[in-house]
Amino acid sequence: MESSARLKPVQGRVVTTRLGRLHVLLIYAFLYLPLALLILDSFNASKYGIGWQGFTLGWYQSLANDNEILTAAGNSLAVASLAATLATIIGTLGAVGLHRYRFRGRTFLRGLLFVTLMSPDIVIAVSLLVLFLGLHLELGLFTLWLAHTSFCLPFVALTVHARLQGFDNALVEAARDLGAGEWTAIRRIELPLAAPAIAAGWLMSFTLSLDDAVVSFFVTGPDFEVLPLRIYSMVRLGVKPEVNALASLLFAVSLSFVVLAQWLLLKDRT
Repeated sequence: MESSARLKPVQGRVVTTRLGRLHVLLIYAFLYLPLALLILDSFNASKYGIGWQGFTLGWYQSLANDNEILTAAGNSLAVASLAATLATIIGTLGAVGLHRYRFRGRTFLRGLLFVTLMSPDIVIAVSLLVLFLGLHLELGLFTLWLAHTSFCLPFVALTVHARLQGFDNALVEAARDLGAGEWTAIRRIELPLAAPAIAAGWLMSFTLSLDDAVVSFFVTGPDFEVLPLRIYSMVRLGVKPEVNALASLLFAVSLSFVVLAQWLLLKDRT
């Protein structure tokens, strides 16, 4: 009787564990099964994606010969690189300021980063469009760069700030006691320790900028086209096989950058 009573809680935990694993499996299937089907269909010889008609790389070859797509891809890479770099510089300096200095409104300023982080893309897009029109700025590369920098900045600032809160401030105090100035302590102590988080912030910013479509739709001009907008214009009349190939490449690039960013953060914690 006692042994059977002890087995019941164990069996209950086993059932709960299996249900939990099944629940997680269903969530991942719901999230990634459409992406898996899209990637599989990019190698399908069928032009309309109805039924499997054999393996082919023709859609990728056709994609490589499309000058309009290549131009849009180059524009996206340029904007993403510039926006990620500027957001990393400003976000890192902001994180250092929030971490090192105590000033009035510090908590409020840090809360504003979370507000921007959680704001819908459409709200950010419309507000930036109103700002640029109010400043009489011509919509194009410059406004797109500023817009992408603005929504990437909170990701960098919060990532670097979280890292700075994790190391011992006695290292900076020891450097100051040994004669290091303000800038020397930041450059020789804090920035090297926060380097993995800074790199992860740049990678996340690059991925966010590369994949953005909503903000880009509002703040870019008619003479400057980025890849997400090019994809949108291609699928309005139906999904072409080249779109599947292009989306697969974008997913691979985004996944690689996200995995690298997470690896840097995990390496930083260890």
